[in-house]
Amino acid sequence: MPGSLEPLDLSVQIPYHFRCPISLELMRDPVTVSTGQTYDRSSIESWVATGNTTCPVTRSPLTDFTLIPNHTLRRLIQDWCVANRAFGIERIPTPKQPAEPSLVRSLLNQAASESNPYQSRLSALRRLRGLARDSDKNRSVISSHNAREIFVNLLFENVANSNSTDLNHEALALLVMFPLTESECVCIASDSERMIYLANLLSNSSIEVRVNSAALIEIVVAGTKSSDLRAQISNVDEIFEGVIEMLKNPISYPRALKIGIKALFALCLAKQTRHRAVAAGAADVLIDRLADFDKCDAERALATIELLCRVPAGCEAFAGHALTVPLLVKTILKISDRATEYAAGTLLALCTASEQSQREAVSAGILTQLLLLVQSDCTDRAKRKAQMLLKLLRDSWPEESSGNSDDFVCSEVVPF
Repeated sequence: MPGSLEPLDLSVQIPYHFRCPISLELMRDPVTVSTGQTYDRSSIESWVATGNTTCPVTRSPLTDFTLIPNHTLRRLIQDWCVANRAFGIERIPTPKQPAEPSLVRSLLNQAASESNPYQSRLSALRRLRGLARDSDKNRSVISSHNAREIFVNLLFENVANSNSTDLNHEALALLVMFPLTESECVCIASDSERMIYLANLLSNSSIEVRVNSAALIEIVVAGTKSSDLRAQISNVDEIFEGVIEMLKNPISYPRALKIGIKALFALCLAKQTRHRAVAAGAADVLIDRLADFDKCDAERALATIELLCRVPAGCEAFAGHALTVPLLVKTILKISDRATEYAAGTLLALCTASEQSQREAVSAGILTQLLLLVQSDCTDRAKRKAQMLLKLLRDSWPEESSGNSDDFVCSEVVPF
């Protein structure tokens, strides 16, 4: 490679030795490998992760894969950035160094040992939580040291006595940062005492504890394939009430909305217990909060509404909310194809069960929406539901529009 300066943009030149030999970009976190060559951390980590065992520049074997931060070069790069800020160059931030495996092992042992003082164990968990928050790399290092099993044991330590301490809460906050295997989910789901404890945490005074508990419940339900186990979880006393109450929190705490709807959807996958969600007030909170969700969560909320409308109690509860039908009609073709499909499915269930819902839908302008839907690029399932709705609402159509709608009605459709 030439040792000269290379033009970057508008006469700004990056010194050759500031560029990563792999990416040829300005290094943000220069590290030196065993051959003495320096690379940007992300580039050399990707190189090694793909199975390479040699130095990219020298082609010499890497005797070990330790990456040593090159602080001197990084400071020189930062000084160069500052000197060229007039050209729009921003100073690279000082990177946080990844956690050392030896430190992670020490902290996990410190937290796991019941013979250690309580504050010492709590301090170790808090340091681990800080490391886990810093980067994916740190979470990978922590996970490789059997951390999930340790966090599970700490989370449920002494819960048989109904105790709930900061140590339990800190372990919970850590555990939800890591994906759990199916066997780990089953281990938690099949222990009624553990699930009762998580349900009780949904009414904790701390919003963070409540949200983390709901997050773990969602992870466990989603990671459990057994429908019987899912139903068992959904049958735990106050579990629906706790999750639904969380959805009522101010939108200034968006994580409560995001985790709350994920947990509620997961719990509603169990057919046997959907009536419990309805009894806990799911209909009102879902309709009242629908406008507050982002796209992905709005899809999940609409999917939950459709699931609940598959039970008579759910249909009745949603039909009883004055905004349900107008809001669902308005949602068609507004958010996404999935959202449209769920909204159409819910309207089909409501209008099949209630003539009042049919009249409300027509008044809200559903005919125009459905005609647009069946001509759109939306999913085939959404179109089938729209066609079924058009057929169902035929007698309720305004006279002036009925003559133009026959082309959009199918005589035979397989319901979802």
